[in-house]
Amino acid sequence: MTTNQSILLAGATGVLGRHITRALTEAGHKVTALGRGRDNGIRADLMDRDALLRAVDGHHFDTVIHAATALRKAPTRHRDMYATDALRIEGTAHLIEAARATGARRFVSESMVFGYGYGDHGDREVTEDDTFGPRGDDPELERHLAGMRTKEQLTFEAAGLEGVALRYGAFYGPGGTENLLPMLRKRGLPLPADRGRVLPWIELSDAGRAMAAAVEHGRPGQAYNIADRTPMGFRAHVVRVAEEFGLPKPMTVPLWMMRPMSYAQVMVASSLRVSIAKAERELGWTPVYASSHEGLAALRAAQV
Repeated sequence: MTTNQSILLAGATGVLGRHITRALTEAGHKVTALGRGRDNGIRADLMDRDALLRAVDGHHFDTVIHAATALRKAPTRHRDMYATDALRIEGTAHLIEAARATGARRFVSESMVFGYGYGDHGDREVTEDDTFGPRGDDPELERHLAGMRTKEQLTFEAAGLEGVALRYGAFYGPGGTENLLPMLRKRGLPLPADRGRVLPWIELSDAGRAMAAAVEHGRPGQAYNIADRTPMGFRAHVVRVAEEFGLPKPMTVPLWMMRPMSYAQVMVASSLRVSIAKAERELGWTPVYASSHEGLAALRAAQV
């Protein structure tokens, strides 16, 4: 795949989508936004198949990217993820039909490292050869894992399309981290101690550049882990945000006190490390920010 592509980006007006748009544009591609809002070049709902196909009728694109979610803020309860779970299944199927209708050759999906499963994965770095989308050990987790599993399966099995998936770590950076600041200022974000648990993180501009690299260099049928080089506990990351912006550190609470925030509790109780060697080798991508310490310092400096 070459530069100067015409690209349809579902989710372009979201936090990640804006960084993807910038990276693709800087790489010489023409990006058309797809979504329900007025700021989109093509207005359509991914969950409405017929309306989506009507909206793309007569358009041609080289690549279609699925980076759409239904999230407007960080999910805390399991039900906060339901609409995004549906977008990962029904929405992906509909967007693949639309991609074929526009004559696209390539279909790239935003995926997540949490598709490897929630829980403690130990100290070993998980690679793309590890099982993705294992069955969840309760109905709520299975609902989320089924969404991630199915989105990738649909991407890789789409006839006539070169399917690629990027398995992102937890996002932070411009457009995302700022949402934490009011809660930290009011000490409204109590968190349990990490107790050795770590998660992969990825700064949003690095995430956008990874998508541009996947559009141009991703191998069909392949998934790539996208994260920085420094896994960090959820609380440790938030503490670093507080330190960088001169705000109070979050209060420490027992893990069981997060039960009302059922999805957030599962997230902070998980531990996962991933290898990014495949993305570096095949995509020619490497994170500018090796750790969230560096990325958060850059974010703070940009606001001064």
